[in-house]
Amino acid sequence: MTTRYLLFTVLLLIAGGARAETPAEIAGFESKLVIYLAKGPANSCGPGCDRWIAVEGKVDQGAADRVRRFLRGVKDTQRPIYFHSPGGAVEQAYPIGRLLRSRKAIARVGRTIVTGCAAGYQIDEACLKIKTAGGEVEGSIVTRRAMCNSACSYVFLGATTREVAPDAAIGVHSSKLTLIIHGHATAGQIAEIRQRDIAKADRERASFITAMGIDRQLDDLIKTVKFENVHMLTRPELYHFGIDKRNLSETPWMLETADRPYVRKFALERKADGSEFREQEWRLFCENKERARLMFVREYDPGAAGTISVALMAGSEKPLAFGKFPARAGKYEVWNDTLAPDTIKAMLDAPKLQMGEGSSSPDGKTNMSIIDIDNTGLQQAWTQLLTSCAAAPAARPAVASPAAVAVPRGESGRAGD
Repeated sequence: MTTRYLLFTVLLLIAGGARAETPAEIAGFESKLVIYLAKGPANSCGPGCDRWIAVEGKVDQGAADRVRRFLRGVKDTQRPIYFHSPGGAVEQAYPIGRLLRSRKAIARVGRTIVTGCAAGYQIDEACLKIKTAGGEVEGSIVTRRAMCNSACSYVFLGATTREVAPDAAIGVHSSKLTLIIHGHATAGQIAEIRQRDIAKADRERASFITAMGIDRQLDDLIKTVKFENVHMLTRPELYHFGIDKRNLSETPWMLETADRPYVRKFALERKADGSEFREQEWRLFCENKERARLMFVREYDPGAAGTISVALMAGSEKPLAFGKFPARAGKYEVWNDTLAPDTIKAMLDAPKLQMGEGSSSPDGKTNMSIIDIDNTGLQQAWTQLLTSCAAAPAARPAVASPAAVAVPRGESGRAGD
C-alpha cells in the first residue's frame, strides 16, 4: 500500500497585500512595520500634546514581536499612537491590537512627516535610519490622505480611545487565505481544508471585533467586501460601529498653498437625529497685515425652520457675528466677514474657539447651540500665511463650497491617489 504524503500549510492569512505586490501597490509605505518616537511643536498632536508614537508601513510577519519590544520601553501609555499603513498580516494584527487594549492606548490615523528627511523622501534608506536610530525624531503630523487599511484596522480597534480625522480613512475588506501544498491532494481535499480554515478565520475575526467592543455589524460588512476591493468606512459607520464615537471630528488648522493661500479647518458634526454628519469648513484669508477675512461654509439643513444666525467666539464679549442671511452655493450655505486685529489676536490666544448658532422659529421661540472647535495649528498656520500676505487690501474671496475631503482609495490596502 502506497502512503501519500500530504501537507497543508497556511502561510498567510491577511486583509491586504497577499498577492505578489508591485512597487506601485506599496508606493509610499515601508515594506515592514516601523515604529518610533516623534515630537513636534507645542500642541502639534492636540492641546497640551507634542509627543507621539508613529507606526507606519506594512504589517509584516515579525511586526507583533517588534511592537511588543518597543512598547515595553515606553512608560508613558498616554502618548497617542498615529497609524499610516496599507495593511498586511492579520495574524500579526490581532496580538498588536490586544497589546494596545492592555495599555489603554490612544490611537489616531495620521502620517508623521520627519523634519530631518529630504522633502518627498519619507521612506528612503536615509530616512529609515533616522526613524530607527533611537530617541525622539522631530516631525509633524498630517492626517490628509492618511490611512489604516485592512490588517491595520484590527490593530486600530485594539485601542481604547480611537480617533479618525475627517480627512483620514479606515479601510476594510475580507481576508485572503494562502495555502502552500507539499505532496498530492485532490481538488476536493483542498476545497475542504480551505473552507475549514476560512470558517476558522471568520470566527477569529468576529471574536476579536466583539472583544474590542465593536458592533458585530462591522464583521457583517467586512464579509460582503471582496479581498480585491476595499471599503472606506463612512463617518456614520465609524460612529455606529463604535470605532470613533465623537460627535465632532475635526482637522487642525492648516495652511493651503493655493493660488491665493489661506488657512483651512474642516469638521464633521453629528446631526441631531444621529444618522448623518454635517460638513463644516472655516477658511481664513489675509487681506492685509492688519485685517483678515473668515469664511464659514457648511451643508445647508433643509429641515431647519425660522431664521438662523451664526457667530464665532473666542472667549470675548464681542463675538464675530456673521449675520442671518448666508449666501447659498448648491447644498452649502456660506457666511463671511472681516476680522479686526483685536479679533485675530483673541482667536490666536484662545485655547479653543466656539461656534454659536441661534435660531428663531416662526412662533417666536429662540434657541442657541454652541460647539467648541479646536485651535490646534492656528497660530503656526496664520504666521505662515502672513509671510505671503499683501500689504494692500486684496479682493474679496469668491463664495466656494467646502473642498472635497479626499480620503485614500485603492484596492487590497494599496496606497491610492
